[in-house]
Amino acid sequence: MQHVKYRLIDPRLRPRQTRVEVPGWAGAKEPRADGSQEYAWHCLPFTEGAQYGVEIFYPYDNELRVTTRGGQPVFEGDLGPDPDTGIMWPPFRSFGSAFYTYQLLLDLKVEAGFAVRTEPHPRFYTDPTDTVPIAVPALIRNWWPMIFFMVFKSPAEGRTHIFRPGEPMAQLLIIPEEPDFDLVEMGEEEAAERELQARRIYESRKTLGAQTQWTSATNTVFDGTYRHILGAAKAKNKRDPGA
Repeated sequence: MQHVKYRLIDPRLRPRQTRVEVPGWAGAKEPRADGSQEYAWHCLPFTEGAQYGVEIFYPYDNELRVTTRGGQPVFEGDLGPDPDTGIMWPPFRSFGSAFYTYQLLLDLKVEAGFAVRTEPHPRFYTDPTDTVPIAVPALIRNWWPMIFFMVFKSPAEGRTHIFRPGEPMAQLLIIPEEPDFDLVEMGEEEAAERELQARRIYESRKTLGAQTQWTSATNTVFDGTYRHILGAAKAKNKRDPGA
């Protein structure tokens, strides 16, 4: 396990490993049962993916609204007086017409070979109101001593993004600093093996998912096949980490 060290200029940013909020942005606390409304947290790949990073929170006491008018972002909200600490004030500024920046001033120190990648918070993908701020992806190498600012995508003309006290505004991922892989097509033997695995899983769903199958309010059928296989894989890795 590697350590990610942080240094805060504003303690209210309070970075933490991303949590799936239920009830909250990931959906209502509805059981996996016939007639329930399906929500993002019902999908285990989404839940695991959403918790993979570090979330940071909007650190001010009053709401800030960013609206695009006449092709330019307009900022509306009371962030209070200039704290006179030498930081840029106000901390939000337009960045061309399609983007705006926030002076983050957060230092995350990751280990050699890793980097910090900014991205939208997972609640962006579950938001039905189109008001969640959209952080623009950026890769910060571990030798850079501070994330001085983040870039956000401006909302569409006439639309508004809202920063609210206590709400997460972006997520940071800790990833290898180089994309060290080659994209190659599978050979026939390997492709056949994968196809066989897929067919076996499909055919076993009636058994693996027998006690967990449910039909949502929109008539979508769910079951726990993926969850059962994941649990078995994790148990196997604990028993034999080198396998």
